Amino acid sequence: MKADLLQKSRVTLSDNRFADIVIWQVSAAMPGSIHRFKYRLALVVNGVCAMRYDNEAGKGDHKHLGEQEVPYGFTTLDQLVDDFWADVARW
Repeated sequence: MKADLLQKSRVTLSDNRFADIVIWQVSAAMPGSIHRFKYRLALVVNGVCAMRYDNEAGKGDHKHLGEQEVPYGFTTLDQLVDDFWADVARW
């Protein structure tokens, strides 16, 4: 599957926290998703992934809050990033 990298960034939030954002545009929707993006947005605290938004094949759009996995209602890339940063602010 062809993929074009749209964004790859790491934002240091403090000595023990950073956000990692990777977004690709893919040639076809991932199984379980209805859009043509593959993404991983993660908050890492003390070397452990504390929160992550992703859409791995077969699971569709969802987020991990600690050990809990919940569905995520993807609408747009801008909203995805806004929702991620809003969750980071609450963490």
